[in-house]
Amino acid sequence: MALKATIFKATLNVADMDRHYYAEHVLTLARHPSETDERMMARVLAFALNASDTLQFTRGLSTDDEPELWQKSLSDEIEMWIELGLPDESRLRKACNRARQVRVYAYGGRAVQLWWDKIRSKLSRFNNLEVFNLPAETSEALGALANRAMNLQCTIQEGQVGLGDDTRHLLIEPERLRLSD
Repeated sequence: MALKATIFKATLNVADMDRHYYAEHVLTLARHPSETDERMMARVLAFALNASDTLQFTRGLSTDDEPELWQKSLSDEIEMWIELGLPDESRLRKACNRARQVRVYAYGGRAVQLWWDKIRSKLSRFNNLEVFNLPAETSEALGALANRAMNLQCTIQEGQVGLGDDTRHLLIEPERLRLSD
């Protein structure tokens, strides 16, 4: 018998002073049985960093041809493709060819730099690719925020991210490994 996804609900208040974006989002997150709290909360962080009225979670882990999040135009073109973790080079090439902008939020401690060193030169021709590293202590602390019913506040200013609930608050500084041109 296949295990079912666990449903999490989150109210996410975003105050992004860098982009002048302020909104409340009510999110329903389906956590795949193989997904950790850390990875699910990395999805929430990626949503907050790119929040818009058209940004959506996809089927994620359960499908190979969709990212974790995407933003599509009214004509169904992919404006933004967002990946998590350490995706392989071919997946990122495919994403860069399909979407106007691609962002990767990598996590995994020391493995991130090894992964990036291995594929960086192969992806250098893609001007629409941005890669960020979430430090190991950050991604671990994100997992501790997971709760079946979450009320989260996120403030973004000058590249620093404050994310928390009523009892815990994290200061997150994603490291830019590559910015699009």
